Amino acid sequence: MTTYSCPTSAPLTRSHRCSIESSGQRPPPEHQGRKLQANAYMNRGEVVNQGMDENCRRSEFRQFAQTKVSPFAEIHDRSQKLSDSIRPDLARSGYFAPFLPSKWGGSSMDMVTYGVLHEELGRACSSVRTLLTVHDMIAHTILSWGSTHLKDQWLPLLAKGDVIGALGVSEPNAGSDINAVETVAVADGEEFVLRGKKKWISFGQIADLFLILCKYNDLPTAFLVERDRPGLLVEPIEGMFGTRGSMLALLTFEDCRVPKGNMIARPGFGATPVAQTALGLGRYSVACGAVGIAQACLDACYEYASNTRRFGVPLKDHQLIQQMITDMITDTVAARLLCRQAGAMRESGDFQEIMHTFIAKYHASTAAMRAADRAVQIHGANGCSQCYAVERFMRDAKIMEIIEGSTQLQQITIANFGFQEFERQKLVSVGDVPEKMDEGVQGRAHFKPSAVTE
Repeated sequence: MTTYSCPTSAPLTRSHRCSIESSGQRPPPEHQGRKLQANAYMNRGEVVNQGMDENCRRSEFRQFAQTKVSPFAEIHDRSQKLSDSIRPDLARSGYFAPFLPSKWGGSSMDMVTYGVLHEELGRACSSVRTLLTVHDMIAHTILSWGSTHLKDQWLPLLAKGDVIGALGVSEPNAGSDINAVETVAVADGEEFVLRGKKKWISFGQIADLFLILCKYNDLPTAFLVERDRPGLLVEPIEGMFGTRGSMLALLTFEDCRVPKGNMIARPGFGATPVAQTALGLGRYSVACGAVGIAQACLDACYEYASNTRRFGVPLKDHQLIQQMITDMITDTVAARLLCRQAGAMRESGDFQEIMHTFIAKYHASTAAMRAADRAVQIHGANGCSQCYAVERFMRDAKIMEIIEGSTQLQQITIANFGFQEFERQKLVSVGDVPEKMDEGVQGRAHFKPSAVTE
């Protein structure tokens, strides 16, 4: 049997794991099943290497996106729905909730690789990436907080794509402030009766299972609600500005009865850990998808500026065009590295991953918007036409600045954390608090981000 040898002090990187797996070798026992330690992962410069080298599965994801997604992107945008082939293609490739353990049909995909998948899909079509985002948020929440019964009932179906999940947070009068939700649950024997509305629900038109945040006795909680429950009315929302294939819906609960076993968060618990579990994954996915949009803008500009001549020379030879391209490249590379860092920290359970995911999402979404703006400018009048993809990229990029925490709320949250960390470091210097938290949950309690979504 072939053996694998390396110094026991050396970290087992993702590239090592990929080469080992492809060669059929097995790492030594001390490395088997070991998660990456975020600090070692970053301090040794491996995030930089990962950002410059192709992830071992990036080519697979890109091939899928180019052949199964990109050809339909404009159709999704204009028809305001996904093509019928997308869902079965995603299911056959195992891209629905791939982070789930194998016992429930997943492949235990790590968060860095997961981010690469969502970047490549975002590069091809933001609406398809959105489908996986909202679906995976439900699977991740059930995995983290659901009862054994709920896990066994729903996770295998979600992993296969037989059931599509969607998140119900936003309402006509509550978006970024999830504590202001007006949907209520009233106990009635062995059931709860839901009353209220949820708006802007991505893929609400086709979802089979909803995670609904609501209030019970003025305390936040959350329920799983099946689409076929009597009293649930689903109305399509059309005419959206961007990610037009995301099939948004308005959900109305008119005395909709759900069993007590569908409660996924006890009253008073739902608006914090449960909501942040869902929104944290969604924020990471959106950040990675925004990197994909920025890269798509670059790709379009490379092609256009190389093949278009102005004043007797290719557009790419004009210095002001080069300046815009340079800014786009720098923004995109930086956003990709921030996402890679956030993914590594999520993988290792680093307590500061929440803040770093906020930073990644903030920079990636604004970078995508800047890239789209420059791409349209480089294309000139053509960039304002539906005949060129950059017009769609700009509309989709703007959505990235709104969903999973608007740009302004990100700025408030990140700045607040910076001041909190500054004060904590002053206490560390005088020995009043430990420099490192012993448990991740302590760090999460230390940092309480704003509840932000749309």
